[in-house]
Amino acid sequence: MSKIYVGNLPFSADEDAVRALFAQHGTVDSVALIMDRETGRPRGFGFVEMPRADAARAIQSLNGQDMGGRALKVNEAQDKPRGNGGGGQRRW
Repeated sequence: MSKIYVGNLPFSADEDAVRALFAQHGTVDSVALIMDRETGRPRGFGFVEMPRADAARAIQSLNGQDMGGRALKVNEAQDKPRGNGGGGQRRW
């Protein structure tokens, strides 16, 4: 299974629309659109999980494609680096 980052989504896009777009290129396992915690509105990006071969086709075909007047940014998702809790160094 591959996780795909989908950026520059129109704010009107919902999970069904994203699923339908990616389903043209293979089996979609899951779709998760990221919402703003404070406003509850979409942040304009999300993640799609597909089998590896289907994901490669979808990335190749959909990166740069127009959706709702916006050029999608589609690539393999990178693992978020884990921080150590932030803060900075103690001086004493």
